[in-house]
Amino acid sequence: MNDIARDLYELEIRQRKDDLLVGVLAGGISSEREISLKTGRNVLDSLQRSGYSVTFIDPLDEGFIEKIKKVDIAFLALHGIYGEDGTVQGLLELLKLPYTGSGVLSSALALDKILSKKLMIKEGVPTPDCLEIIAKDPSKKIMNLDREIMERMGYPVVVKPNTEGSSIGISLVNNILELKKGISEASTYDYRVMIEKYIKGREFTVGVIGKNPRALPIIEIKPNCGFFDYDSKYVKNLTEYIVPAEIEENLSRKILDLSLDCHLGFGCCGISRVDFILDDNNTPYVLEINTMPGMTSTSLVPMASKSVGIGFDHLVEIILDSSDLKIR
Repeated sequence: MNDIARDLYELEIRQRKDDLLVGVLAGGISSEREISLKTGRNVLDSLQRSGYSVTFIDPLDEGFIEKIKKVDIAFLALHGIYGEDGTVQGLLELLKLPYTGSGVLSSALALDKILSKKLMIKEGVPTPDCLEIIAKDPSKKIMNLDREIMERMGYPVVVKPNTEGSSIGISLVNNILELKKGISEASTYDYRVMIEKYIKGREFTVGVIGKNPRALPIIEIKPNCGFFDYDSKYVKNLTEYIVPAEIEENLSRKILDLSLDCHLGFGCCGISRVDFILDDNNTPYVLEINTMPGMTSTSLVPMASKSVGIGFDHLVEIILDSSDLKIR
C-alpha cells in the first residue's frame, strides 16, 4: 500500500454505519447543476456500497429544509454558487448539522476568484496578474480597458466570471474584439469579471485530502484543443491525463508544498484541488483553489487517489470523515 494510502487508511467515523443517515446534497440552481448531479449520484452509490444509509437531497426538492433536518451528516456535492460559496454551509451550521468539505469562509473565499487572488498575492503565493472589472459599469470603456491590458500584461488574456467553476464562461482572448465578446459571455454568469494574464505552459492539478491533509500525486492535464475548457473537462477522450506528472523531484516537491500551503492557508477541510500553470522557466503559478472538486468519471481527485491505492469508495469515506471538524 502506498504511504499516502496507509496514512489515510484508518478512518475515525464517530458512529456506526447503521446508526448514521447521510444526506447527499447535489443539484442546486447554479450553472454547474448537471455536473453536481453526476457527482452526487456517484457519491450516493459509493456510500451505499460501503454500507451507509443514504438519501439524496436536491435543494430544488419540495421540503428541502425538512429533508435536511432528518439526516445526521450532509455530504456536500453542490458545485458553484449557492452550494460551493458558503451559502449552504452557513445554513447547515445554523442547523448544527455536520457537513463535509470546507467551512463558510473558506468556501466563499475560494470561489471568489478575485478575492482569492488578492489573498494569494498578499501571502506571496505565485499567481498570474489580473484586473477586476464590473462588466456593466459604463465608466469602464473598452478602449481604456484594452489600453490597460496592453500596458500591464499584454495579450492574450483569460476572461473569467468571478464566481463560476468548471471553466464555465471562460474565454481566451487575443485582441479588443475578442475581449468585448469574452466580457459579454462572462457577465452572463457574474457581474464581476476577472481578466487574468495568460501564461503559456503546462497545466497541473493537485488534490489534497484528509483530516490531516496530504497532497496526492500531481496530475498533468493535456487537453487536445490546447485550452482546458468545459468540454475538455467532462467529455471523455478530449484530454490526456498523466499521473504522476513527469517532472523532476525538486519541482514536484515545490508544487506539492504550494498545494498544501493553499489548502491550509484558505482553511480548507477534507478535500480541495489546486490548479497550476508551469511556465517555460519552470515557475509554477497557482490559478485557483477548488473546495468542492468533482467526483465524476472524469474527475481529477479520484484519478489521483486511485494512483496511490485509494479507491473511490475509500476516498468518499475519507471526505465523510472530515464532517465533524467544523461544528462548534
